[in-house]
Amino acid sequence: MRSEPIEGIGKPRITDRWERLGPCAQNRDFRAFGGGLGRRNHRFRQTGRQHSQHLTQAEKYLQLAETYKRIVAEAEAVGGDREAQIEAARRTWSQGFIAEAIDRFASSTPTMDSSGERHLGVITGQDMADWQAHYEEPTSVDYHGYRFCKGGFWSQGPVFLQQMRLLEGFDLASLDPKGPEFVHLITEACKLAMADREGYYGDPKFVDVPEATLLSRAYAEERRKLIGETASLEIIPGSIEGYEPRVIYGLDEDDDDFDATGAGEPTVQTDGQTKGDTCHIDVIDRWGNMVSATPSGGWLQSSPVIPELGFCLNSRAQMFWLEEGVPAALAPGKRPRTTLSVNLVYREEEPYMVFGTPGGDRQDQWTVGFLLRHLHHGMNLQESIDCPMWQTDHFPSSFWPRNADLGSLTLEDRFPKATVEGLKERGHKVTLVDGWSLGRISAATKEGDLLKAAANPRFNQGYAIGR
Repeated sequence: MRSEPIEGIGKPRITDRWERLGPCAQNRDFRAFGGGLGRRNHRFRQTGRQHSQHLTQAEKYLQLAETYKRIVAEAEAVGGDREAQIEAARRTWSQGFIAEAIDRFASSTPTMDSSGERHLGVITGQDMADWQAHYEEPTSVDYHGYRFCKGGFWSQGPVFLQQMRLLEGFDLASLDPKGPEFVHLITEACKLAMADREGYYGDPKFVDVPEATLLSRAYAEERRKLIGETASLEIIPGSIEGYEPRVIYGLDEDDDDFDATGAGEPTVQTDGQTKGDTCHIDVIDRWGNMVSATPSGGWLQSSPVIPELGFCLNSRAQMFWLEEGVPAALAPGKRPRTTLSVNLVYREEEPYMVFGTPGGDRQDQWTVGFLLRHLHHGMNLQESIDCPMWQTDHFPSSFWPRNADLGSLTLEDRFPKATVEGLKERGHKVTLVDGWSLGRISAATKEGDLLKAAANPRFNQGYAIGR
């Protein structure tokens, strides 16, 4: 699974990072791409240019090309086989000229940040040398003959798994997949899982996370009792002996009230506005190797471009809380609780599907609705992706200013009128948005020798291809 480097306030878009759910695909035969997306236009949208020492876009690309050419040249100069040269390239990145350039830039070039002032960076070359990518076993649960694999509790990934534990106690197959009861149950399960995310999730190397309890059926059975006929307007983390979860948040009155360089969520907003940023890709090759990846650097639009390298530092460290005592609090060497959340599904002990989406806090909402419609209602991949989608912002955002919109429920306006009215009657604070604006899901499956893929049609950004 994926492991990220932590280097203070910013991290380079680093080649020594892997998102691995199955063996790496070398010859890619079928793939699906999710579109990029972004936040509403900001007054500071163009400030990224000041960070790049006024390089033009073409100059940035040319310099980036030179950077990669030098990495390849230094790796090939080492000699040996392909693996030896890859290891040499990784050393060049973390201990060679890349790390040196980042160190110089961060220590000598004040850049604008969300405070509205210029500051030096805190990342050093030693930070990069001290970190190396590694493999991790996925976190997983079984569900109706399937096994779902996600990232660990340092990420948002287990939110998906906790929802599945909660929902396996309901007869979802008997419900209308566009009906109010279906949407209500999944939304309420999401609220409970997200509350636990806030109360318990953090890098297990630094935080004692009750992983086994959070994913146990016994715990889910107790939590399931909180799902009633009406919408919850509270944030309620679970009670686990020996733990005292804290949930901190502000109330979301208007997310246009703040506007700062590098702040907020670099993904789709409730009005469906979309500009380029996070993307997602799923690949299955002819041998059945599967890869699911969600590359994202956070606010790349406003992150500083390093002139001598042609790329910018990313800003995933914005996931940290500057509040001591909470699981996702900032600490040296700690991984931020990233929202990036990839997916692998096994069926009958065989790899079956990879899927995912951009979308920040909404990633493990959109994908839940998609997968349950596919598994329980016989929808093929494309039908499930195309089906009307929804989301809630009932929990603290992973992005500053950390607001929560209690009881909120945003629906694409293609839902039947009876569904909309039924959800309002249950106490959900319903907002309707454009009928093709929520979700960026792509997916690929392998059934015997048959490979299938589907992609999100919203905004004409995603596509599925095969060869």
